[in-house]
Amino acid sequence: MTASVSIIVPTYREALNIPELVRRISEAMTPTGHKFDLWLMDDPSGDGIERVVKELRLPWVNLVTRTPPRGLGYAVLEGLRSAPGDILVVMDADLSHPPERIPALVDAALQPENHLVIGSRYVSGATIDGGWSLLRHMNSRGATWMARLFTWVNDPMSGFLAMRRDILSRAVGELDPVGYKIGLELIVKCRCGKVAEVPIHFSDRALGKSKMGLREQLQYIVHVRRLARWKYGELARFGEFGIVGASGLVVNLATLTLVNDAMLRMGFTAQSARLNTAVTIAVFVSMSTNFLLNRMLTFGDKARGHLGRKYLTFVGVCLVGGVVNWWATTRLALRWHEITLGLQAAAVCGVFAGMLFNYIGSRIFVFRTIR
Repeated sequence: MTASVSIIVPTYREALNIPELVRRISEAMTPTGHKFDLWLMDDPSGDGIERVVKELRLPWVNLVTRTPPRGLGYAVLEGLRSAPGDILVVMDADLSHPPERIPALVDAALQPENHLVIGSRYVSGATIDGGWSLLRHMNSRGATWMARLFTWVNDPMSGFLAMRRDILSRAVGELDPVGYKIGLELIVKCRCGKVAEVPIHFSDRALGKSKMGLREQLQYIVHVRRLARWKYGELARFGEFGIVGASGLVVNLATLTLVNDAMLRMGFTAQSARLNTAVTIAVFVSMSTNFLLNRMLTFGDKARGHLGRKYLTFVGVCLVGGVVNWWATTRLALRWHEITLGLQAAAVCGVFAGMLFNYIGSRIFVFRTIR
């Protein structure tokens, strides 16, 4: 079965790699019988890529000089929307993705049961250049585990992928990538239940400079958070609230220890007064950090309003949540007193009940949307 294939390559200062990329794509695709074209989506590089493409004199090579918003994800998205092929292939320009594997990705994408095909580094038969540092391996694996919120494919971070146009149409108007991991965006928003993985050899960049840095890694975290909100809605926001609460526990313990030690050094030897003071300060410090983090992260999209008023409302909600925690724990402990670890189970239920109340109270009274 033949099909038209559009190969979309985002570029930024990749002019040095274009001639070799074009040569290898041509050698790989010509024997297949598929009609193919290449779309170079360039965030204005100023590196002479226009001259390079012009000198190639190949009608199937198209250069699109983009306008803002810039970024790899947006470049790929524009290419997916503009390219005419029945099969859409996305790959990097730095030759880390082998063009020789494009036909295998296209063949897999033509299978009706496959919604998306990934050129994978982490399946049987795949290999990676040996130059990766331990930190790079850890970053890759860490990003993969974060993607487990959405998919269990082996290499969801791959930027080498193929899909049919009808699958892309599932996400019309919904694609809004952040950073460079467009594959994860497509898996989630195109509702790709069946993702095939084709083994590849992943090469290190030979020419040019890598664009990967701390900024791109932070953008990936933002991307995962946005996808979680899109897929899981209020449950994802509740999860963020819980993570902020866990950070508050760390702040509470650290503050309690520091204040207690400081008071000892200052000569406050009365244990009861010292501990009451330290606990009170620790509680309000942790409440304050929780409020600020929830204001910035969990409920950052809600109306802000007067800071002091919202803070006092948050403290009031959390105090009531503490009472809910105490009430649930004591009542359940009385019922479960003959059960092994009944007290501990009651305490867990109490903490969850208090956190759920705090979340609902914060959502309704502190960070509500004002229309």
